[in-house]
Amino acid sequence: MFLGTYEPKLDDKGRVILPARFRDDMEGGIVLTRGQERCIYAFPAHEFEVMTQELRRAPLSSKQARDWIRVMLSGAYKEVPDKQGRITVPADLRTYAGLGRELAVIGAGSRAEIWDASAWKDYLSVQEEVFSNTAEEIIPGMF
Repeated sequence: MFLGTYEPKLDDKGRVILPARFRDDMEGGIVLTRGQERCIYAFPAHEFEVMTQELRRAPLSSKQARDWIRVMLSGAYKEVPDKQGRITVPADLRTYAGLGRELAVIGAGSRAEIWDASAWKDYLSVQEEVFSNTAEEIIPGMF
């Protein structure tokens, strides 16, 4: 499970050092792809395989499902961290997420997310207020 927020830097070659706490779960490879809200999703390869099995169940007759699958999978890249725990973020994903040198890498349960640091701060400042003021059940039986 991926938890926490980390603030690594993107180097001149487009590489980022993964948080040490994430590396064990990603040593078999990591799949980077477009995430929602203009971040990059980083799935352990085995978790991405499970997700693609679920995607195969989507009906081909659903345009929304086809569109979502195309966007998600056409932007997917498998990376293997090097001995220092670095991965290269492909240029098109860096552009998609608007990544600068300063990053925020967050744990989001079954995946990590890579954000431009200022975009993450902006997103979080809005969402923390929404989170604090939520008065209805969002996740049935939990919150």
